[in-house]
Amino acid sequence: MILLFFFLLSLVSPIQSKPILTVTPKTLSKPGDQVLIQWSGIDSPSRLDWLGLYSPPDSTHENFIGYKFLSSSPNWESGSGSISLPLTYLRSNYSFRIFRWTESEVNPNLHDQDHNPLPGTKHLLAESEKVGFDSGRGPEQIHLALTGREGEMRVMFVAEDPEERHVRYGEKEGEWEGGAAVAHAGRYEREDMCHAPANESVGWRDPGWIFDAVMSGLKGGVKYYYQVGSESKGWSTTRSFVSSDTSSNETIAFLFGDMGTATPYLTFSRTQDESISTIKWILRDIEALGDKPTFVSHIGDISYARGYSWLWDEFFNLIEPVASKVPYHVCIGNHEYDWPSQPWKPEWSSSIYGTDGGGECGVPYSLRFNMPGNSSEPTGTRAPATRNLYYSFDMGPVHFVYMSTETNFLPGSSQYNFLKHDLESVDQTKTPFLVVQGHRPMYTTSYESRDAPLRERMLEHLEPLFVKNNVTLALWGHVHRYERFCPLKNFTCGSMGLKGEDWEALPVHVVIGMAGQDWQTTWKPRPDHPTDPVFPQPKMSLYRTGEFGYTRLVATKEKLILSFVGNHDGEVHDMVEILASGQVINGGDGDSGKVGAVLKDEAMRYSFSHYVWGGSVLVLGGFVGYVLGFVLHARKRAASGRSWASLKSEET
Repeated sequence: MILLFFFLLSLVSPIQSKPILTVTPKTLSKPGDQVLIQWSGIDSPSRLDWLGLYSPPDSTHENFIGYKFLSSSPNWESGSGSISLPLTYLRSNYSFRIFRWTESEVNPNLHDQDHNPLPGTKHLLAESEKVGFDSGRGPEQIHLALTGREGEMRVMFVAEDPEERHVRYGEKEGEWEGGAAVAHAGRYEREDMCHAPANESVGWRDPGWIFDAVMSGLKGGVKYYYQVGSESKGWSTTRSFVSSDTSSNETIAFLFGDMGTATPYLTFSRTQDESISTIKWILRDIEALGDKPTFVSHIGDISYARGYSWLWDEFFNLIEPVASKVPYHVCIGNHEYDWPSQPWKPEWSSSIYGTDGGGECGVPYSLRFNMPGNSSEPTGTRAPATRNLYYSFDMGPVHFVYMSTETNFLPGSSQYNFLKHDLESVDQTKTPFLVVQGHRPMYTTSYESRDAPLRERMLEHLEPLFVKNNVTLALWGHVHRYERFCPLKNFTCGSMGLKGEDWEALPVHVVIGMAGQDWQTTWKPRPDHPTDPVFPQPKMSLYRTGEFGYTRLVATKEKLILSFVGNHDGEVHDMVEILASGQVINGGDGDSGKVGAVLKDEAMRYSFSHYVWGGSVLVLGGFVGYVLGFVLHARKRAASGRSWASLKSEET
């Protein structure tokens, strides 16, 4: 009877239901739209239960795009919860899966780039229906670039198929009297990748078709409207840009390195949340300019995809509000290129060139961008040649030069010959300022010894070219900090002539790798106390900080001003002012004769007086509060007698 009782009881006991996982809406209108992911019925919820994002939706459990722990939902302990996520279009649908992951299954040997254990996929609890995107939206990931030819602007974008697409443009919105140009399509394949994870299922995703078109016949300094797409597949929303003006007496640019991108989920590779702030402040500045031509310069370590291809999609969606308005120029860094069998790898570089590119070997970088010039180097594999290595162009009174620190730059190489000829050919009556940019720095006071052999050769072979040809600024990334040096030659500060003494025009080196990547080396300690956390600032280093941000360059034919803008407040924290003669006249302390102090109020007035403080700023409602805040802050400083801020300092 007792056994019968328990048998009957089991029949009437509630049957354990499976967890329910739903996603709404099922169709999104555009990239960046949010989906609401809801679940219920999770039995005995654990902090390690997690939600996986999958695209394509039939990917194996291990090949997720990213993941979120269910514990990020406030009510997760009830077994129910929800998460909202914006989705990037990867030319495929998405699905979502919930897994149970237990403490005993944590494998410390299987971890992401940030050394966190990757979640296990042994126990699938629930799977969602598919989520997709509307068709006919037009292309995405729109970005501009100069061609190096007068009256032109390049536009590139991504679509899901190679069907013919165009750019149409004109001076009036909706009226395309400027004409239309056919966009040429290309793509790369998994087999073009050189190493893992880029050529494995975990990292590879369909990159789509990359289109490239040139708008020609443009007037100088004129605002143009444009769309990309086709009648059959749909057109993008209307964008606009201001064409470059070769007769202009001014140059404005926004420059930085090592930005990366942010994702709303965890993934195999560390992403860079600070990139959001960098883009936000640059967009503020661009909109404040009104109809002034400008451009962005991103000097290496672009997306930090490192073989996980969807991070390129995330990156281009992040920069599109800026890059569809102004040209977005790049040079190559270690995280776009380096792989074990790269063609140029001399014996002294064994500690330098490794696996930082994640097996991409420069392929996405080479096809997703198209910079001026025709520099290229073969990969030695079936992969297409690496492009966009070195080039130059004029904008107003500044001649900009880009170089590659990842490929051969020694005497006798194509790159060295280009640099030598280019620098020697500059007409400094037309462009009195020369700005050279590359990824790995020639000078840094960070505690980074791995690149020492490369820096030695840069100093031996490139610095003489820079000094001889009156390079004004040498801008570098790679070290994820901001650091400005005195005018420099062979580790020695040149005299500035601030007290009437003789002086020599020397390059000012600035490290600007502070735009997003937060993996930071320490500064170099004292040689006799290498383990103590004491980091004296050498005399040649006039300002250095671990703060994120970007630099803003404003030049006329008379002087050039480079300002460092911090991400935490959008204000100028350092500035150097250089005359066309090469003499540094501001950013200096007249009493000591050193460059290293600047009036902050003057920094803002000098560098953006014609643009931010003008009427164009009124179009930015959000920026009005910023201006008022800045003025009040300046008044408080003046009232307290603290109008000067020493810039030979180290911010932490």
